[in-house]
Formats: sequence, structure tokens, C-alpha cells
Amino acid sequence: MNNTPPRGTSLIELVVALALLSIVLLVAVPASAALRDRASVRSASTELAAALALARSVSVAEARVTAVRLDTASGTAVVLTPTDTLIDLPLAARYGVGLSATRDSLAYGPTGRGYGAANTTLTLRRGRASDTIVISRLGRVRY
Repeated sequence: MNNTPPRGTSLIELVVALALLSIVLLVAVPASAALRDRASVRSASTELAAALALARSVSVAEARVTAVRLDTASGTAVVLTPTDTLIDLPLAARYGVGLSATRDSLAYGPTGRGYGAANTTLTLRRGRASDTIVISRLGRVRY
């Protein structure tokens, strides 16, 4: 008598395996979308903070005013000196984030201090993820 088990899988075993796989995917897919949103927002805020640091350091190094123009409609930030565009950041196109700001521009003076009478708050959003960057009157960036 042959006591070897059958080699194939039954239809019931396949259905149970597919049901378990679908449950795992139902849990994993939304979590991965949220993770992707957080990573995009963090990358965009890091790049924007680096551009602000560049603007401040150029204004100190060259002893002249450096401006940062923010376009919330297109989600871009542009760092400008009186004679040159230093960097153009298409944050919405590159990371898929939305940009909102309390002001449409800010500037750093020759000493690295901010021009203007108020702090500037920049908010980057994608899905449920968001990040806020605050530039003080003195030009310090916090995020």
C-alpha cells in the first residue's frame, strides 16, 4: 500500500491562500501610500530648507540682498540675487506636494538677517502628511 500524500494542492487550499494574501494587501497598500506621502513631504521640506540656507549664506558671503520668491499656485520656490537666479525648486512637480505660505517672498540682508516685519511660515502637504517651516525675523529656519 502506498502512503505518500498527494502532490498537488486542492482548490480549497488555493482559495484560503488567496484570501490571506488579499487581507495582507488590504492592510499594506494604504500604509505604503502614507509612507510615500511622508517621504515626499520630508524630502521637499529638506530641499526647501537647504535653499533657504543657501540664500542666507550667499547674502552674507556676497554682502548683498538675496530674495526667495514663493509661488504657491505652481508650488515653486526661487532663490534670486539682484543679478542671478541661484536655484529654482519645482517642489510640486518634483515631489507632488502642495505649498502654502504666509508671504509670497522673503529676503535676507547682507548680515544674514531677514527683511520684513513678520515671521514667514511655509507648509508643505501631500495626502495626510504635512510639514511646516518657520523663518524668523532674524532669518533662522526651523522645521
